[in-house]
Order: sequence, then structure tokens, then C-alpha cells
Amino acid sequence: MSVSRRSFLAQAGAAAFSAETLATHALAAEDVSAVDQERMRSVAAFTAETLSTDHPVPFGADIVNTSTGERLMRAVNRVGPDHDPSAHAETLTIRLACAKLGSVSLKGYTLYTTCEPCAMCMACALWSGLDRLVFGATIADASRFVSQITIPAKEVAQRTDLHCVVAGPVEREVCVKLFTDPRMQKAFAMWKKR
Repeated sequence: MSVSRRSFLAQAGAAAFSAETLATHALAAEDVSAVDQERMRSVAAFTAETLSTDHPVPFGADIVNTSTGERLMRAVNRVGPDHDPSAHAETLTIRLACAKLGSVSLKGYTLYTTCEPCAMCMACALWSGLDRLVFGATIADASRFVSQITIPAKEVAQRTDLHCVVAGPVEREVCVKLFTDPRMQKAFAMWKKR
């Protein structure tokens, strides 16, 4: 049986796409639990508290012990107040957690974040050795409101030999509401004027 090069490449591409798509869906379904949903709602509620402050943000993060669920650290984005472009919720939470532990390793911990991490934050999560990263809103959701580096977190994780399970979106609608809240929309308008 003769197979043309074009036919072979089309079949190989379809097989690779199907395998990757199935793996992604299997990962999300297999690794997301009711506990993950509860924790995401909790970090979203914590983040929503900023909407009534002078520095509202839709980005918040929690780091919890993967085995026990005990919270180690929690923070929100502080780019504006700290005048620090790297003070994203994920990187800040990782920095504070590592300082609290006196270690550069967060092996044994899971990061919950209201939005899929940008490439910088995902790289920080990988370097810190987190077991898992669970996100709420997608990076595409966030890019509707603020400038983003729109490389999916799972893609960043796949391009390294460092290991971290990436699961999400979890409670996406709850987390997207942080972006669409009228107080946040007003803040976004102010950010664009800067």
C-alpha cells in the first residue's frame, strides 16, 4: 500500500492533535477535585476583597500543602502599589512562601491562582518545584481586559524538564467575575491612562 507524504503528515498531525487534546482533557478531569473548586472559590473571594480598596486587582494566589491542604501563603497582585512589574500574585506568593520556609523549594505544595499564570509566573512556579498549579480564569480571559503574554501555562510547562501538573480552568466563571466587576472595570480604565 502506497501512502503519500501529504496523507502521512495529515494523519500524523491528526493523531498528535488528538493525543494532545485527549491528554489535556484527561489531565483537567482527572486532577481537578471538589476540594480544588472550594479552594479556588476561597482565593477568588479573598481577591475580591481588593475591589473595595484603592488598588483593586483580579489576580490572587494561595499556596497550600498538597497533602494536608494547610495554607502556607496568600497574596494578591501588587504591581501598582509596589511599583514592581514582577509583583504578580503568583510570583509574590511564591517569594513569600519560600521566605517563610527558608527554602527555594516548594515541593509538596500546590499553587491556586485566580488566573492562568503568564510565562514569567509559570517559569517561577516551575523553578520553585511546586507539585501542582491550579488556575481559574484563562490567560485568554485576562487578555480581554489587560495586556498579557498569551502563552498558555501548560505550554510553558511542556517546554521544560521541570515537572508541575497544571490544571484548569477551575471555577472559571467565578474568577472571570473579578475582571468584569464594575469597580475593576473602572480601575482598568485608569490603568490604560498611565
